[in-house]
Amino acid sequence: MSTDITTPAQPAKPKPINVALQGGGAHGAFTWGILDRLLEDGRVEIEGLSGTSAGSMNAVVYTYGKLTGGPAGARALLDRFWRRISQAGSVFSPIGASAWGHWWTGSWNFDDMPSYRAFSAMTGMLSPYEFNPLDLNPLRDIVGELVDFTALQGCDDTRLFISATNVRTGRVRVFHAHEVTLDVVMASACLPFLYKAVEIAGESFWDGGYVGNPSLWPFFYHTRTPDLLVLHVNPIERDTIPRTAPEINNRLNEITFNASLIAELRAIRFVQRLVREDWLKDEHRDRVRDIRMHAIRADQELLDLSAASKFNADWGFLSDLRDRGRRAADEWLAAHWDAVGERDSVNLAREYLDRP
Repeated sequence: MSTDITTPAQPAKPKPINVALQGGGAHGAFTWGILDRLLEDGRVEIEGLSGTSAGSMNAVVYTYGKLTGGPAGARALLDRFWRRISQAGSVFSPIGASAWGHWWTGSWNFDDMPSYRAFSAMTGMLSPYEFNPLDLNPLRDIVGELVDFTALQGCDDTRLFISATNVRTGRVRVFHAHEVTLDVVMASACLPFLYKAVEIAGESFWDGGYVGNPSLWPFFYHTRTPDLLVLHVNPIERDTIPRTAPEINNRLNEITFNASLIAELRAIRFVQRLVREDWLKDEHRDRVRDIRMHAIRADQELLDLSAASKFNADWGFLSDLRDRGRRAADEWLAAHWDAVGERDSVNLAREYLDRP
């Protein structure tokens, strides 16, 4: 008599992948949701993280949390970080109580709120050297309390790349894990109309989103995996033409903070063609790596949100963004996890460069 013993299915071996995190203020909570779901799922192992602005904060908190507590530690620290953001926002928000704004407008967008218009007018007339001479920034205290940067600098488990804009040269500066300090993270998220430029080694830095949102090229030189997942928080496309001043400012914000990313994706597409269409001489073939591209876009998930909502730290809003991110990650895992390690899951030419 034979007994049919069914061997239980083994969990899939995690696939290595690099992840690029865009900046976008409070919209970074959408990225938090994606990271939270990827950590919970466990089928991808992040080798490298490149982040800018809010993306840099997510990257640093993720890396330190994972360093000290594994995937569960990373999830817990990200949750703690965003809860602290909400608590600070209830006191320091430039547009007042976010819950009141949601009641006032019926949405999470505060473009028409008197307090937001007053804030926009003030930052258009006064510099932070005038209205914020002490350079107060609650984010500095939050990140400084949650992350031990000495320990982070010794991390070799996750490759970390943080981008900031050199004010003098106008070029991107990418800081590697061993260089990342609290000042570096603050520089990466330094909006020049809100905060003084951050001084590092005699140079002044602003938000990295202006020239590297985020920077992709460090992955090609400092990581092994050729798979790259871009997590967007700024929609690439909108079908409607903006006509009001807030709509124009919103679309300009999105285009500006996507420009450097589109340029890097164009370069990646060129290298893909060099490799895949056999343009390289034999002696150069081993010097160029074919990059497999993946993305979680924000075109639909964040289409209802304006640039003004990037200043919204209400917990209801942040948790809503987290949940949107988790759903987006679920959809991506279901549709594209099989592609990781095998092929692209996005067509760069068609989806980013308007080419067939």
